[in-house]
Amino acid sequence: MENSKTGLNRRKFLASSLSCAVAAGVMGLSPRIASAQNAPAKENDKERKLIYREFGKTGWKIPIISMGVMRVPDPGIIKAAYEAGIRHFDTAANYQYGRNEQMVGNIVDKMGIRDKVIIGSKILIPAQREALTEKNAEERIDQLIDATLHRIKSDYIDVLYVHDVSNPEDISDPLILDNLKKAKKAGKVRAIGISTHTNMSSVINKMVEVGEYDAVLTAINFTMADDTELHNAIEKAAKAGIGVVAMKTMAGGANWPNPESRRNYDAQTVTRAALKWVMNNENIATSIPGFTNYQHLSDDIEIAYNLDYAPNERKLLEDNNIKLSMGFCRQCRQCLASCPYNSEIPTLMRIHMYAAQYADFYLARRTLDELPKNRGLQACTSCDTCLAECANSVNIPEKINDLKLMYA
Repeated sequence: MENSKTGLNRRKFLASSLSCAVAAGVMGLSPRIASAQNAPAKENDKERKLIYREFGKTGWKIPIISMGVMRVPDPGIIKAAYEAGIRHFDTAANYQYGRNEQMVGNIVDKMGIRDKVIIGSKILIPAQREALTEKNAEERIDQLIDATLHRIKSDYIDVLYVHDVSNPEDISDPLILDNLKKAKKAGKVRAIGISTHTNMSSVINKMVEVGEYDAVLTAINFTMADDTELHNAIEKAAKAGIGVVAMKTMAGGANWPNPESRRNYDAQTVTRAALKWVMNNENIATSIPGFTNYQHLSDDIEIAYNLDYAPNERKLLEDNNIKLSMGFCRQCRQCLASCPYNSEIPTLMRIHMYAAQYADFYLARRTLDELPKNRGLQACTSCDTCLAECANSVNIPEKINDLKLMYA
């Protein structure tokens, strides 16, 4: 399958000097993924190595660039990613109603590489957590885990996350935690974790306090450079042996809403500057950029070799106008207290990102449908009271009005 915009397909990707060198030198993980060696590669006769980091207390070592599979349209990209050196693939039970997990499972099974990769998946979205009771929790969580195992064609999940946690109380909820620990003890799960888009610092700090979790998947990007609480929480988690995985590293993607960024910086500069900023934080084990074509893969995997900034990348990161015009919602929830209608503003902002920047209208629609009517689009009257509370100076009413035009 050739990407019409880039003209780069799997054959051309593998024919490039970079990918051929990587594919020739990559060494797989051991059957227990206890550790992995740095994979040597050569370009212009100069030896280079992928940068590996320890994944918390698991004993695994993986490249700093992994793969978010959520929006991948072509399983060949997963195969090419493995051949380029990527060893960690992130999916979830609710992505494409399970078909995303199936795609990962099918390609891993076909390639015969299950013992050489780390598969991360997620269950228990907020609505599923709310439905848990003392009577049904063990059976329901077992069913969700078994369904994921079936779809990924495996008898174990490497990393199993509780999906989209914003309330720290969920971290220590025995209905969730006790049953995850049982699954881990039974060998169905090798590491348990939490994914969080919202209230991240409080969630991560609670994980450290509880002391039972192996991994956290958190949003982090350069527009959040001043979020001291989040950076401190990430550092604390890493020191406690929790493997920190970064998502939302592109602040919504290279298709940023402000024309100034697209006029002054090409997509490769945007991608590399944003990812390098995240991965220069050594407390972060790896990141899961969601590349959807071979050009994205080529751009992203290069960062796994070198985290030094090129001049134009540094210029972008130091350009305050870029940050101010990004329109990225850091999901801090400060706006909620000011809303007279109790509208779920952070989720609406995330939905706008899915639609306007990811161009994933299916995911945007599904996420919108999961919101209660009295907290969704209908609840917002664009009264502007939230504007003064936004840490990233996002024009919230404008974005919600965009959503109303798309989904009213």
